[in-house]
Amino acid sequence: MTGLPSVGGAIVGALLTADPHAKAMAARKVARDWRLGRLDFVFDAAMPDRPARPDRPELLPPNQMPKRGKGGSERGRIALWHALAHIEFVAIDLALDIAGRFGAEMGREFVSDFLAVAADEAMHFALLDRHLVSLGSGYGALPAHDGLWEAAEETAHDVAARLAIVPMVLEARGLDVTPATIVRARTQGDESGARILERILDDEIRHVAVGAKHFNVCARIRREDAENLWISLVRRHFRGGLKPPFNDSARVAAGLSLSACGALAC
Repeated sequence: MTGLPSVGGAIVGALLTADPHAKAMAARKVARDWRLGRLDFVFDAAMPDRPARPDRPELLPPNQMPKRGKGGSERGRIALWHALAHIEFVAIDLALDIAGRFGAEMGREFVSDFLAVAADEAMHFALLDRHLVSLGSGYGALPAHDGLWEAAEETAHDVAARLAIVPMVLEARGLDVTPATIVRARTQGDESGARILERILDDEIRHVAVGAKHFNVCARIRREDAENLWISLVRRHFRGGLKPPFNDSARVAAGLSLSACGALAC
């Protein structure tokens, strides 16, 4: 015993923080304390089934979300940036949860990698919320959907399934769609928004690469071919196929197999 607080307990504390800005700060603190050796590699607290959420935004099933409106309208622009902020907010919890739920099994490097991802996602959320404020809005002003956390619930039993779905499918989708969103922002004269998205895209390539790296470790431990294992897990745990066109260069940079992506394309 070191007398230090446990990293597991610190992660649970951040997950159970409801206020969005306090959660972002808590995630960054956990990552910093871990990096500086202030937390012990102990997992003595059960991960919650669901993280704490603020009263706003109202969470709706994906099929009940209101239409965003035309992309060039003020309402449409705010809806887009609000949706992006919500993705990054939930991504904080996804990174914290994978570190806390599977860290004891996967080891210190795994914890370090995903706590660093959580800190990045917290920074992304703060940037996007600040941008929303500059547009006269803010996070929580519009409804949001809970589909991302459903993926965490679906894969809570298996680290390989979690890695296959969350970083290697859901985050990888961001690699495909973000370049067009950057172009749209610049077309609308939103240079500050475009720069935020460029920063996020660079970071997300690293995040997907982290997922792919640890997924390959899982495949080696299980003595299975990584591509075949990924395809089978995605088919089992992800509804629908992958939507092309793919950002081939970003996916390759992140360590994803284009042939495996193609096998799952719909």
